[in-house]
Amino acid sequence: MASSPAVRRARRSLVLLLVFIVGLAGLITYGVFNSNATWTPKLALDLQGGTQVLLAAEQTGGEAVAGDQLQQAVSIIRQRVDAAGVSEAEITTQGNQHISVSIPGKADEATMQRIEASANLDFRPVLTYGIGANVDQATAEDGAEAGTASDDAAAEGATPEDATTEDAAADQAAGEEGEAAEGAEAEAYDESLDPETIPESAGDLAWITPALQEKFDAFTCDSDAALDAGNARADRPLITCDDTGAAKYILGPVELDGSVITDAVAQVGTTSTGASTGEWVVQITMNQEGTDTFGKISTRLFGAAEPQNQFAFVLDGRVLSAPTMQAQILDGRPSISGQFTQESAAALADQLKFGALPIDFSVQSQEDISATLGTSQLSAGLLAGLIGLLLVVVYSAFQYRALGSLTIASLVIAGVLTYLLLTFFSWRQGYRLSLAGVAGIIVAVGFTADSFIVYFERIRDALRDGFSIESAVEHGWKRAFRTVLASDGVNFLAAVILFILAVGNVKGFAFTLGLTTLVDVLVIAFFTHPIMTLLARTRFYQGGHPFSGLDPQKLGAVYRGRMQFREPVVASRGGKKNARSQKEAARRQTIAERKALMADASAGKES
Repeated sequence: MASSPAVRRARRSLVLLLVFIVGLAGLITYGVFNSNATWTPKLALDLQGGTQVLLAAEQTGGEAVAGDQLQQAVSIIRQRVDAAGVSEAEITTQGNQHISVSIPGKADEATMQRIEASANLDFRPVLTYGIGANVDQATAEDGAEAGTASDDAAAEGATPEDATTEDAAADQAAGEEGEAAEGAEAEAYDESLDPETIPESAGDLAWITPALQEKFDAFTCDSDAALDAGNARADRPLITCDDTGAAKYILGPVELDGSVITDAVAQVGTTSTGASTGEWVVQITMNQEGTDTFGKISTRLFGAAEPQNQFAFVLDGRVLSAPTMQAQILDGRPSISGQFTQESAAALADQLKFGALPIDFSVQSQEDISATLGTSQLSAGLLAGLIGLLLVVVYSAFQYRALGSLTIASLVIAGVLTYLLLTFFSWRQGYRLSLAGVAGIIVAVGFTADSFIVYFERIRDALRDGFSIESAVEHGWKRAFRTVLASDGVNFLAAVILFILAVGNVKGFAFTLGLTTLVDVLVIAFFTHPIMTLLARTRFYQGGHPFSGLDPQKLGAVYRGRMQFREPVVASRGGKKNARSQKEAARRQTIAERKALMADASAGKES
């Protein structure tokens, strides 16, 4: 006997889910034997312990670092640590001059170098740009051109004399010192360039060799190479991305060091007559050296073809802003305009002002620290989760009889998927599971069980309305899935907002909450409903067995099939008892039944 379309869809969904689980497990297995993957999710600082580094921040001139500068330094270090794939790190200030960095596990040499490095703000010319990673063309172009479009801004190349200023020479020397640590990226640039034909101007398109263009085409903003952009040499092109990852760039060599910026403030823009434009801009002030060099750069860039009329502010290898030159700036006071809010303009101003400061970080102490909570708290959290899971199982067995076994099986599949995904993200994204993350998983057990309850109750409602078991499953699914999507959509949106706004352990809670919400949708669509579709074809459920949990008679249905009403069998000895029975039958009628009876009555009157 040929299977129905619903059965074929159910089997196809189960096969797809199995392929996904096996594929995910296969990737992790490959990572264990060929990379640094582990069989279990990595634990965060509160459960595993790690390394605590105490840094002293000071300007290279010996001056004290102000409080707002120290906070900016904390922000820069946090970005560096997150870029290294370390999650759940704790970065705080201690006093007026120190920063404490606590990292889960053992901090490797690369991470330590990122933490200790001085903030590095450079000016580089934009040679070309493209789509960063998984964004549409319009988004990429917005990020590249107007990611902060400039009113009076600067960027690109200077003359050969400009490129040999004292600051640029210092950057080049620093780049040559770190050449050994630059890795394959810098070497690829060196191999692609003929030393005898190296362009003299930083904005010359001759920097884009075929080898560099090929590397740029294959580059994505979520690649490992993107994390190493801060190590690029000052005298070589740089492939990097903006902060959002929407746009990627090929930038020319460094033309100006960020130390030429003496101040950067967010303010409301004005016209040449002094009238307010009502738009927020970032006003930059440069020293005399920056004013002279920047004036020559702006003169050459103004009117150039796109995107060679853009320049980039690059902090730690990432593009903060890539504005377009719209005027000659000879007074050393360029301003950056775009679709700024007061907050975004202030944030960019702080990055330009403090990123330009030559802040050094010296390690005062480095020590291993034990877990702040430890395995006992993890065990307690897992025990709480198991108790909650057990209560869900007991409730399902009591409320849904044999149908409760489908709830248990679905929760097991959800648990397997969550475990595999957390392990995968620990390997590929550096995620670490904290106690707050465990709490997010426990909360999601209730959400997942709620989805099953909604589905089962919709099936029961359909049975009460007279549908057969097979039809009730499909009818109930269409109604339930919309409700599940709405509920999980709200949960996921809350998790995303919390993840964006929070830091530290709260971010870990938001991550697991959002992940398990997606798993819930995946499980109910690709496992629970397909299994229910297949079970509805079995004799046990089709016959409405009392233990199935879907017995129409126990659910209050008084008819089977369309317009086939059953009168309740009543053994009465008198009219009073028979009247009571009729009232009871009326109470058990569903809305659909009452509407059908009213329609029949109306038809009888008309005839």
